[in-house]
Amino acid sequence: MSRRKLPEVDAGSMADIAFLLLIFFLVTTTMDSDEGILRQLPPPVPEDQDIPDVKQRNVYVVLVNAQDRLLVEDEPMDIENLKDGAKEFLIANGVFRDLGDKENFPIRTWVRRSDVQEKIDEYETYIANAEDDTQRDNYRKALEKWQDKMTAIEIAGEYKELPGSALISMQNDKGTTYDTYIQVQNELESAVNELRDELSMRLFGITYNQLEEKAKSTESGSEWEKRLYAVRTVHPQRISEAEPRNVGSY
Repeated sequence: MSRRKLPEVDAGSMADIAFLLLIFFLVTTTMDSDEGILRQLPPPVPEDQDIPDVKQRNVYVVLVNAQDRLLVEDEPMDIENLKDGAKEFLIANGVFRDLGDKENFPIRTWVRRSDVQEKIDEYETYIANAEDDTQRDNYRKALEKWQDKMTAIEIAGEYKELPGSALISMQNDKGTTYDTYIQVQNELESAVNELRDELSMRLFGITYNQLEEKAKSTESGSEWEKRLYAVRTVHPQRISEAEPRNVGSY
C-alpha cells in the first residue's frame, strides 16, 4: 500500500508578508531618544581658514586635570565655587544697568529698541529684494534673531548683551573621572539657569523651570513661549566643550 504524499506548503509569499510586517512596525513604532547633555558642537574649521582672534577677556576658561582638580582662569578653584565664578563672568559689566567696567571680563553692549527696530526694517527690505529663495531664507534667519531681541526688550526692557565671542570654555583631561566631568557640567549649567531663574522671578514671579513648563503646555507663539525666549535671549547658554586632551597637572 503506497503512502500518500503530504502537500508542500507554498512559502513563496512568506518573504512578502515578512517585508510588509517590517514596514508596518517601522511606521507605527516610536523610538525613545536617549537624553543626555544637550550641546551643539561647532563645525570643524577648514585647514585653510584663518581663525579670528578672540579677546581673552571674553573666554572663561575651565580646565579639569586627570586628578579631578580645576584650574579656572589660570587659578586653582574648588568645584563648589565654580558656579559663582561662572555667574560673575556672565553678568559682568551689567545686564540691565551699568556696574562699571570689570577688567578681564566681557564688555557688554546695550541692546536698544531703536537700534533693533532699524535692523528689523533693514532685513525686511533685504527679504523683499532677495534674488532667490536661498538668499531670502538667510535673511529670514537673521531677521528672526533681531525679532527675538525686540521681544526681549518688550518683555524685559532694554538690556546689555554679551559679545558674540563670549563663552565659558570647558576642557577636561582624558583621565578626568566621569563623576567630576558631570559635576563640572552641572555647576556651569546651574550658573546659567540661576540667572534665568532670577530674571524669570523678577518679571513673572515664577522659576525658569515653571516658565518652561507653561511654554510647553501652550500652543506655539503663545505669550508664555515669547516670555521663555525673552529670558533665553537675555541670558543665553554659552558653554563650549573642547576635545579631551592631556591638560597637565596643577
